[in-house]
Amino acid sequence: MGSLHAQKFASLREVRIVSVCDVDSARADALASGIGTRAAREFGAADAAVVAVSTEQHFAVARECLERGLNVLIEKPLCSTLDQARELVALAKAKKRILQVGHVERYNNTFQALSKRMGRPLFIEAERLSGFKRRGADVDVVLDLMIHDVDLVLALCPHPIAAVRASGFRILTSDIDIANARIEFADGCVANLSASRVSQAQVRKLRIFQKDLYVSADLQAGKLRYVRRADGALQSSEETQDKGDALAVQAASFVSAIAGHQQPEVSGEDGLRAMEVAFDVGRLVRERLQAI
Repeated sequence: MGSLHAQKFASLREVRIVSVCDVDSARADALASGIGTRAAREFGAADAAVVAVSTEQHFAVARECLERGLNVLIEKPLCSTLDQARELVALAKAKKRILQVGHVERYNNTFQALSKRMGRPLFIEAERLSGFKRRGADVDVVLDLMIHDVDLVLALCPHPIAAVRASGFRILTSDIDIANARIEFADGCVANLSASRVSQAQVRKLRIFQKDLYVSADLQAGKLRYVRRADGALQSSEETQDKGDALAVQAASFVSAIAGHQQPEVSGEDGLRAMEVAFDVGRLVRERLQAI
């Protein structure tokens, strides 16, 4: 992910890559050479940093960046513990620096299109399935995959959460590999989320119901289907969104936030709230597994 981030930022005219840092010097040298910069063990003189290390290292690296006065874009999940996440959010606020969290699905063209059509969702169903990959396996499937949809749901329904129920199982690892969560909001909206990292096919789908409108979204294929009631009958329409480059849009958003000294679309507070829900889901799954 660090290599991908570096490539996206290197393509922005208003950005100069000061250096790339990696404990693997050969990998850092190869990346630096490819984007016309240098590899370094230290951060150097910079305005901002992208933190794309393993999750357990997020806090230490991001904290040092913020303490040095850098703006920070950090991969999701924000940290490996809630206390760490809260400390980073507070530190960014105290230093008056941007802390943006890499919930890249927010910049997916398909999600952007459907969110503009949403008024008051009543029921949201999210399905995110993937084959097993080593990257991300340092955390459970809730923090690895489901947290994407937790963030999207919280963006669509920003009301307080009234209740959370969850179940899940360990399949290939010693942690949660399959999970399902039901989130009930104070305004009556209900979200049902399913995530698996041990599936054959890759699926990223959202289904949203509100009064007089049903939207089905394939976030991977960029397809949207709208069904609404009009003149006493059901009418449906379909559209396909350009796949775009969500990671590049996220990079541009980070730069824009720094230049304008405004909160990015996915702030540290947003990342913290998604973590709080994800940790709640993980806790409930583990409690259930202990009981069976």
